Amino acid sequence: MKTLPLLAAAFLAVAAPVFASGDKIDDATREKVTAAMTAQGYEVRKVDMEDGMIEVYAVKDGKTFELYLDDAMNIVKSNDE
Repeated sequence: MKTLPLLAAAFLAVAAPVFASGDKIDDATREKVTAAMTAQGYEVRKVDMEDGMIEVYAVKDGKTFELYLDDAMNIVKSNDE
């Protein structure tokens, strides 16, 4: 029965950093996203991670947008506010 607690501890040691870093975005990615969206005419206000996607709050033509991007910087979902 000692193996079960050891397996649980090993799983938590590996899985905890993955779950902890789920909604973080590094500066290099943030800069790349900002450059890509600026090139498309958006004024980027905020860049975050949400549910494994890059979330961007931006303004274009006077309208505010909430954009969701994949890893290749493609807009997969857009909500105008």
